[in-house]
Amino acid sequence: MAVSLPNGTTMSLAKTYGAVIAVTAVSNAKPAVCTAAAHGLQDGDLVEVTSSWSKLNNRVFRVSASAAGTFALEGTDTTNAAMFRPGAARVSVREIETLEQITQVLESTSSGGEMGFTEVGFLEDDFASQLPTQASAQSIALNIADDPALPGYIAIKAAAESRSSRALVAALPSGSLILYNTIVSLNETPTFTKNQVMAVTATFSLKTPPVRYAAQ
Repeated sequence: MAVSLPNGTTMSLAKTYGAVIAVTAVSNAKPAVCTAAAHGLQDGDLVEVTSSWSKLNNRVFRVSASAAGTFALEGTDTTNAAMFRPGAARVSVREIETLEQITQVLESTSSGGEMGFTEVGFLEDDFASQLPTQASAQSIALNIADDPALPGYIAIKAAAESRSSRALVAALPSGSLILYNTIVSLNETPTFTKNQVMAVTATFSLKTPPVRYAAQ
């Protein structure tokens, strides 16, 4: 059994991305290996994936086993041919080139992710059963001490105005990483509560489930 405190966790937002890298083939393997000429990626780089395989699409992964013309998406498992149809993975990636740390975070909360259910009961039965459907949309809200001159605040504001996908990286004190792909919004109106720090709220709406990596 292990327990952890979030104290010391840093949150960073993707600020710049590289050019789109076309992937010509993806293996059905654990991890999935991508073929791309002159990709220029190195182990440890973070990439956003666009794919016709929905389980990979719009997610952020870490690069591993990088070699000339190939690289792996660490932590992926595409061995299920029914879910990942061989030869049908139209894939491209783009590297996250720079991250901007979001400082002065007072509180982080999450919402959504609750599983939905549908109830099934047949006429001939005297009982009903329940089937899971899908989880509700998720978001993360960061309560940030108000300072519009901070680089992190500026990065959040720019991301909110662009409404484009931005990776959010949570680096835990243990060395573990949680990678989110999000759409950013910002409430620039600070709170005014007597004897409390003025704060604004940035909301990160998740496009896909997060990807988590254990400490190396």
